[in-house]
Amino acid sequence: MRVAIIAITGNGAGVGATLRDGLSESTLFVIDKHACAGAVAFSERVPELAAGLWPDYGGFVFLMATGIVVRSIAPLLKAKDQDPAVVVMDDAGRFAISLVSGHLGGANELAARCSNLTGATPVITTATDANGLPSFDMLAKENGWVIDDLSRVKTLNALLLEGKEIAVVDRGTALRDYFAGKGKLSFHADFAGAVMSQAAGQVVVTNRILPRRQVSERTLVLHPRNLCLGIGCNRGTLASEIESVVTENLERLSLSIKSVRCVASAQAKADEAGLLAFVEKFGFELICYVSEQLNEIEVPSPPSAHAVAAIGAKGVAEPAALLASEGGRLLVRKIKQGNVTLAIAETCNHDR
Repeated sequence: MRVAIIAITGNGAGVGATLRDGLSESTLFVIDKHACAGAVAFSERVPELAAGLWPDYGGFVFLMATGIVVRSIAPLLKAKDQDPAVVVMDDAGRFAISLVSGHLGGANELAARCSNLTGATPVITTATDANGLPSFDMLAKENGWVIDDLSRVKTLNALLLEGKEIAVVDRGTALRDYFAGKGKLSFHADFAGAVMSQAAGQVVVTNRILPRRQVSERTLVLHPRNLCLGIGCNRGTLASEIESVVTENLERLSLSIKSVRCVASAQAKADEAGLLAFVEKFGFELICYVSEQLNEIEVPSPPSAHAVAAIGAKGVAEPAALLASEGGRLLVRKIKQGNVTLAIAETCNHDR
């Protein structure tokens, strides 16, 4: 995380220098009249400085009064899953307050790091932390899961704090391990069982799309990124066609695109414009394998004469998906639609 440390007093500059030396990827900004070695001097007002730095930093430490910071960043705030971590410290270095994005943005962790470096007292006000409980948003963040509806996190965390029963469906062990007996959680084999339990809410860890009619406002869905898309395509295939084939088949199988971990293909497609545009649009990682690697993998479909002639590989979509899944299983055998061939594999570790 890139961190901007901003100080407007001489004392603040001194505390800021300590933080800069201890926080990797950090830059110290000091108002020009207190400029010091190793710091970037600024002369504009704090709101203007913050606005200019906001898009480029994942964390901010303001060494000044909380009121100044609140007024400076208020117009910049968007959402808890988009805002950077914001920590406020007094210029004497006595307190480190996690102000914005405590969980998802990492402000609670940043405040703790600032405290360790300066001897300050960390001030953490998120309710779960204050009560010594885990939280569902931090669980998702630490495991790289995608939260289906962020508004449900507040609801389920509130139920957790109230000591209400929460029914959990999770094929893996990450949630059980993370909570380690804390909170009133009951574990169920499937969503139907969780609903029948009459618990106050449900948390479902799944790569599937749940039927909307069965999902209440007290259901939090967390998507592990454990699906690998194996894609082969003809030269010159448009990104729109690839997207159409992928989304149509994921929806048909009730698989969530939010659970896609990567796209895998042949090395010959590493420069395929349509494929590159598709992965860039969705932020997927593209992994390409040479023909020798693809040929080492046993797949259910017979060899493709076209693939053998074109790149010397017996197939692309199925072996690429299986290779990317690192020992996982093939959920969907190759499907040929137009210029696109698609296969889908699931990693063996359901928590990934």
